[in-house]
Amino acid sequence: MFSRRYLTLLTDFGLRDGYVGILKGVIATIDATVATIDITHNISPQDVAAARFCLANAYPYFPEDTVHVAVVDPGVGTPRRGIAVQLEDGFLVGPDNGIFGGVLDRHRVVMAVELTEAKYWRNPQPSRTFHARDIFAPVGAHLATGVRVDRLGKLIDPESLLRLPLPEAEDKGTSIEACVQYCDRFGNLITNVPVAWVEGKSWYVEIETTKIPSGITYSDAKPNETVALVGSHGWLEIGANRTSACEQLGVGVGTPVRVVCS
Repeated sequence: MFSRRYLTLLTDFGLRDGYVGILKGVIATIDATVATIDITHNISPQDVAAARFCLANAYPYFPEDTVHVAVVDPGVGTPRRGIAVQLEDGFLVGPDNGIFGGVLDRHRVVMAVELTEAKYWRNPQPSRTFHARDIFAPVGAHLATGVRVDRLGKLIDPESLLRLPLPEAEDKGTSIEACVQYCDRFGNLITNVPVAWVEGKSWYVEIETTKIPSGITYSDAKPNETVALVGSHGWLEIGANRTSACEQLGVGVGTPVRVVCS
């Protein structure tokens, strides 16, 4: 017997307006028994890179076959594709604008479709400005109730799914050339250096003209000073004791980072 899948929501809608509640109402209209979980709705408006990181960071902590609806969509109403992706251990629904790149880099794609089958939408004439309500939430709800991905639209080549143009970290042996991929609400700068690359080594970080020592906890730095450490998400990060490293250093997403190892 088929068991309802969990469905998550990640958006930049915030909680001031009724948009998130509307999505949940649409989902409940299709099937009120679908368990819906909010990852976050506080992504900065139109910040696809932040959404990419947050979804990839959250993805491993959900049950197998969870449906993840993620919508940060500056291109809503344009010819950009709406997609559904079946992975080996879950599903993705949303705009094809790079938002799923972090998950796609780590999980094998079984099948991907462009959402062209309007009978799974809220109505066949969706709003040009609210595809989350009219296409993505209903498609996610149908997936959560057992509809197969290949019924949702036309098959597309998984290799054609968009990635964001963030530079990849490069391990050069005695150093790693990388960048900042995310800044969290505490002002911690999350790099794209996997923890495994520095295990068993002594290391420190250079960012612009600043040398930042490595530590174990934020308290290894003096108040208002920065420290580099292994984050709970599996990436190297730069934090500051009792303040924001982002503000202290005046840098953000995409800033080059160099990790020096010995």
